[in-house]
Amino acid sequence: MDVPLEITFHNLKPSAEIESLIREHVDRLEKLYPHLIGCRVSVEMLHRQHRSGNIPEVHIALRVPGREVAVSREPHHAKERHAAPNVHTSIKDAFRAAEKRLKDFKQQQYGAVKTKGDSPSPA
Repeated sequence: MDVPLEITFHNLKPSAEIESLIREHVDRLEKLYPHLIGCRVSVEMLHRQHRSGNIPEVHIALRVPGREVAVSREPHHAKERHAAPNVHTSIKDAFRAAEKRLKDFKQQQYGAVKTKGDSPSPA
């Protein structure tokens, strides 16, 4: 990456374990798309929910040539997929979505997927 990885925590204490997990996922994204310019990851604890538990919201902004790809995983997505969601499951879900978005972007960039503006070639 040209720009160093940015990791921020809001209403949550920074953790070396969480930062390490995020760095592993970002390394995987770099292998998937080597032209990655930069990445910002924000882990944010929104509310104190005593009944359903405190699950952080994770935002990922990937800078690629010509655009920015953004992914947000809100706490209710983790609750739908996991019996006992926590910060680790929220991060994994967010990076799984980021990988999918990056793969889609890569296919679109190399012409494997037509965009709305593409028209069929005349026969």
